[in-house]
Amino acid sequence: MRRFATFATFATLAAFCAATLLPSLAAAEWGDFEYDFEANKKTWKEIEAQLPSAPLPANLIEVKLDSSTRNQLLIDQASLSVGDDGIVRYTAILRSPSGAENVSFEGLRCDTGERKLYAFGRTSGKDAGQWSRNRYARWELIQPRLAGGYHRELFFHYLCTVNTRRDLPTLLYLLKNGGSYGQ
Repeated sequence: MRRFATFATFATLAAFCAATLLPSLAAAEWGDFEYDFEANKKTWKEIEAQLPSAPLPANLIEVKLDSSTRNQLLIDQASLSVGDDGIVRYTAILRSPSGAENVSFEGLRCDTGERKLYAFGRTSGKDAGQWSRNRYARWELIQPRLAGGYHRELFFHYLCTVNTRRDLPTLLYLLKNGGSYGQ
């Protein structure tokens, strides 16, 4: 019983020292590590996206999507760009099996796994080929488990793959050759 009492006293004393002394020792040794790290971090600033010309059929690249969707995804290679802010921008055309099309000018922020819809394209009527800016454009997380989400496919398999240099020739090569599926 005496050994247990001695052990309990020692354990209590050790816990007290760890709770009171270690945080102050760690702060003295590491200094203001968090502050220093954050102070040297450059603030990211997005450049203003310039709307591209309307997509032409000759510039469209069909992108392979997973089997959970029957829609066809086309990327306008003339609109594909990598900005100084690190954003990959492109025009996407999502075509349904019945031929209906949704045209959008979008961006992927590969460093954070986000997407942004800048503008909607008009495909018919007197305003065909014109853009309407998205008044509610904001960065949204890409949902990795969303079945049929083409943003997920573009992010993980084409434009933001882990080992991909983000330059125009590499991205065009991946789009034309099946992305990480074709390798």
